[in-house]
Amino acid sequence: MKRLESAFEHMLFASRWLMAPVFFGLILALLVLLVKFGKEVWFLFSHIMSASGAEMIIGVLSLVDIALIMSLLIIIMFSGYENFVSKMEDLHSHTDRPEWMGHIGFSDQKIKLIGSIVAISGIELLKAFLNVDNVSDRHLAWMVGIHVTFLVSGVLYAVMDRLQGKGH
Repeated sequence: MKRLESAFEHMLFASRWLMAPVFFGLILALLVLLVKFGKEVWFLFSHIMSASGAEMIIGVLSLVDIALIMSLLIIIMFSGYENFVSKMEDLHSHTDRPEWMGHIGFSDQKIKLIGSIVAISGIELLKAFLNVDNVSDRHLAWMVGIHVTFLVSGVLYAVMDRLQGKGH
């Protein structure tokens, strides 16, 4: 019976490698976002003389939005892989290794995710405010409500994390 239990535990432990294709999928998502980023840059430069200031700001905010999402994916990929699949032992001495790599836990990941969602939501709301003539009041109200919901949720999660003694 002990042998069966040990075999099951080894199989359970090895099952963490089923997450590896998920992280590979996130690499593909980075490539998709990179193409979208390039398309946005091309659009900005091709309309630099004809676009209004608000249109340029909205375009730049779109670039910031994509950069935030890509940065979040990097954090999720690195910390998720190291926390749930395998340590990147060969890269510990790499000169370009981010300092935070290997130090972000699951709770930290969730805080960063919520913070990024709030930032992305804020950027989308700012883009809507800059384009207020083309956005209905109802749509704008929903966007504000959703942003406030994300914001309050993020603050409450951070407070709960702090109360559990896991906040830094």
